[in-house]
Amino acid sequence: MASNPKEYFEIKVAERLQEKPDAFLKINAVYQFNITGQIGGCWTVDLTKPEVRAGEDESAQCVVTAEGDDFMKVISGEVNPQVAFMSGKLRIGGDMSLAMKLGEIIV
Repeated sequence: MASNPKEYFEIKVAERLQEKPDAFLKINAVYQFNITGQIGGCWTVDLTKPEVRAGEDESAQCVVTAEGDDFMKVISGEVNPQVAFMSGKLRIGGDMSLAMKLGEIIV
């Protein structure tokens, strides 16, 4: 399990994308994750390539925003993503149909 969002995106998600690139290419979308707080940062998960990179991407079709600790609770399974969304701890901007596919990427 990753100890922070940077490790999660740059190691765990990157490994998953390399293991099953064809599965992610089918999604064919760009996600941006804005993680706030002391352990925060911004990462782009580009499933058109597929790759993970630090920073924002203007072409992101779905933008996820969460505070670092809340995000880590979601990816660890401690908090259900739907509960986090409904309580405002996980905010989604852009294409909501792509947000429904987040479970394939982040959990």
